[in-house]
Amino acid sequence: MTSTVDTRTLTYSAALNEALREEMRDDPTVMTMGMDVQRWGDGGGVFGVTKGLVDEFGPARVRDTPISEGGIVGLGVGASMTGLRPVVELMYADFLTLAMEPLVNQAAKIRYMFGGQARVPLVVRSNVGASGGKAAQHSQSLESWLVHTPGLKVVVPATPADAKGLLKTAIRDDNPVVFLEHKMLYFAKGLVPDDGGPIPFGQARVAREGHHVTVVATHVMLHRALEAAGELAAEGIELEVIDPRTLVPFDLDTVLRSIAKTTRLVVCHEAVERGGWAGELVSQVMEHAFDHLDAPVLRVCSRNLPMPYADSLEQVVVPTKTDITAAVRNVLSGSDLSRWTGES
Repeated sequence: MTSTVDTRTLTYSAALNEALREEMRDDPTVMTMGMDVQRWGDGGGVFGVTKGLVDEFGPARVRDTPISEGGIVGLGVGASMTGLRPVVELMYADFLTLAMEPLVNQAAKIRYMFGGQARVPLVVRSNVGASGGKAAQHSQSLESWLVHTPGLKVVVPATPADAKGLLKTAIRDDNPVVFLEHKMLYFAKGLVPDDGGPIPFGQARVAREGHHVTVVATHVMLHRALEAAGELAAEGIELEVIDPRTLVPFDLDTVLRSIAKTTRLVVCHEAVERGGWAGELVSQVMEHAFDHLDAPVLRVCSRNLPMPYADSLEQVVVPTKTDITAAVRNVLSGSDLSRWTGES
């Protein structure tokens, strides 16, 4: 007998809301705080993730805060050390820059510095990425800054099901987790299991199987890679598309197994190319799978520029499906690679 899993179609935002609601029901130490998490009209925050939570759990567990990212994260660090499991929401990940001291110098290091006697079960939720005209201060993808910091776990869900399962895992973790959503995905829909539980960190998902080129991509870039895969399949080119789901911990083994099969790799993220996590992955692949490679590894990333305000210019900076398709053709043919090299 084949077992089936009952599913529903939820938006990414609704899946996050469901994860928060279920964890808050199951554990009275879970609470959330941030700017306008109680109300934004009737939406519950600017993207609706905390909608209705204050009605069920009250203002003591769903707390509105002043506009002070450093203060909010600092409060979360202290609350987590005294027995709570706070989920802190920052409206845009660009403003993690204002909270780097409590996040990087405190949350990431406290458990290590105190030999495990103190825990920091803190989740910092925010969103990354361009979304049409939000310009240079509200469109950045800063995940590589966080990947560089020992002590932080970094989560990048691309689907509603993963958003729910990974957030549940993050809330239950005894270590600080930065949970990065993408503002273009909040209203995207997908199937979510009725009884969906936590999804373990460090387990990548093979979103599409193939045997010609491995493509590793996150967030919106994952969906563009899947679109490119569908287009190329009509020509007989089969991509294996991998969603890492978490950047720390990172499931390198799944990527290496795929490269052993395809012998080619393209890595795609929306963060700018220079200093991005794609470069770290390329380095590890060169160390562990060089003999399997039949072509240079390519990165498909945003250009090393501040994000323009104009939508037409934003589309030049951020990779498109066409850019991914071109990179795949390049690793298959060895044709001109100048689109991906020589940028300042």
